[in-house]
Amino acid sequence: MTSTAHKVLIANRGEIAVRIIRACQDYGVKSVAVYARPDAEALHVNMADEAWALNGDTSTDTYLNIDALLDIASRSGATMVHPGYGFLSERAEFARAVQAAGLIWIGPQPETIEQLGDKVQARKIALAVGAPLVTGTTEPVSGVDEVVEFAIQHGLPIAIKAAFGGGGRGLKIAWKIDEVAELYHSATREALSAFGRGECYVEQFIDRPRHIEAQVIADNYGNIVVLGTRDCSLQRRNQKLVEEAPAPFISDRQREQIHRAAEDICRHAGYIGAGTVEFLLGRDGMLSFLEVNTRLQVEHPVTEEVTGLDIVVEQLRIADGQPLSIQKTPLSRGHAFEFRINAEDAGKGYLPTPGRITAFHAPTGPGVRLDSGVETGSSVPGHYDSLMAKLIITGQTREQAIRRARRALREFRIEGVASVLPFHCAVMADPEFTEDFNVHTRWIETDFTGDIAPMERQKPASDESVLHSWIELDGRRVTLGLPSSFFSGLTSRPDTPSVPVAEIIQQTANNTIDAPVTGQLFRWLINDGEQVKAGDIVAIMEAMKMEVQVIAEHCGEIKHLAVSGSQLQAGDVLAEINLQ
Repeated sequence: MTSTAHKVLIANRGEIAVRIIRACQDYGVKSVAVYARPDAEALHVNMADEAWALNGDTSTDTYLNIDALLDIASRSGATMVHPGYGFLSERAEFARAVQAAGLIWIGPQPETIEQLGDKVQARKIALAVGAPLVTGTTEPVSGVDEVVEFAIQHGLPIAIKAAFGGGGRGLKIAWKIDEVAELYHSATREALSAFGRGECYVEQFIDRPRHIEAQVIADNYGNIVVLGTRDCSLQRRNQKLVEEAPAPFISDRQREQIHRAAEDICRHAGYIGAGTVEFLLGRDGMLSFLEVNTRLQVEHPVTEEVTGLDIVVEQLRIADGQPLSIQKTPLSRGHAFEFRINAEDAGKGYLPTPGRITAFHAPTGPGVRLDSGVETGSSVPGHYDSLMAKLIITGQTREQAIRRARRALREFRIEGVASVLPFHCAVMADPEFTEDFNVHTRWIETDFTGDIAPMERQKPASDESVLHSWIELDGRRVTLGLPSSFFSGLTSRPDTPSVPVAEIIQQTANNTIDAPVTGQLFRWLINDGEQVKAGDIVAIMEAMKMEVQVIAEHCGEIKHLAVSGSQLQAGDVLAEINLQ
């Protein structure tokens, strides 16, 4: 079968689905998009050659529904499946199901995903090939008692990690012994929700490390190439916000050690496709293997920009049975930054802010690339993560890339939902990052001094008057050809004026506890009728795949007004406090 006869089902959404669609167009194959109900008007749905509906709203019912995805693959005539990142991308059972259905899986073999996806087994491989590694448990822990015992024996801080996860989900850092139990339970909850398995392991946590990774690509003929390094140290809640390539301010010896360990680990595991081997680098120069992500990374564009290689097209070539288009690590042709543009309010503790984008004006000019899953008028659902787009800036040197980034970030304007653009502007004005590079994975939370004002909160836009130029026939999107006069005189969407946060606070009763974010009330931590103190964490909400703490501002007796499992808007009243 020639490449042009292939049709690729993209088992994902948002900006990565758009990125894969463009790679399919460049490679000369057809693309098939899937979409949940909240994504019915999404950009990736309109860009693909075909679009098919997934029946449901939640990730479980849609983008994590293996049977539904394979059914669409069969009905659409797809021959390949690309999982993107997140969702099912590192689930060996999905890869096996794809292959069992006679389709080509764009990624490593299921056995490799299983082996490296089990973080305990990945540590054993790292030890076997002599990769640098800190002390940790050799098997998943049996419970809280074992975690506490490890902390006492090896000292704090410790990292509690999902054994079958990645991307920061199910990762908790314990700095005090009395927080170990709750963090362990939180890690297992997140792991179970995100990956379907709650097992965790524990290892020593390198305090204030840098996060450095190596991009690897391998074909079916034994060729493995390390494309270079990236620094991903700017993180919050273990989620990366800024990445750059190549990793700056490391020695040639460290770079060589990272490259060699990454290649040895992948060769030992029989790796095929694109993957990333991640490391932590301590302030004392200690390097330690972290994990292997058996998928495409969010930050892959910075490596593409400095190598000139289209990694997604390379994935398609490998799946199509072709060898790698390069045989050795390419020389870097400059320096690149990636800024994740999340729908989060950095001035309000990075709270997720789903809603409708009323204006999306992206920068242009030399050295500017935008990978986006949204545009003006797009909706950012609260059911999924908060990533809207990625701004990638490239220069001949790091200094030139920094200047271009400052210019591009000033030009970027998003309205209707909050974004982390003000944070990015503040970071690129901070010499601790741009000049001295005294950053580490907790720098944002512990050392970053940028003063970021809260965004104006938007009232939810009404969707009652949305008009579609398409219909679904047996699940497949079909475009309607209607004259423009058909829509004349029909109701347009009402304006959605913004309401300053200060005004909302003034309008809120002093004795209420309000939802800090739009999302689901996961569970109460304080029972109805119990006494609370100001500063107590009373509940956990879940929004855009993140857990958000709900904190009481007053002392008194709590009265629940919302039940666990409720879907709430930011500002909704969760409880009242009888003040004392």
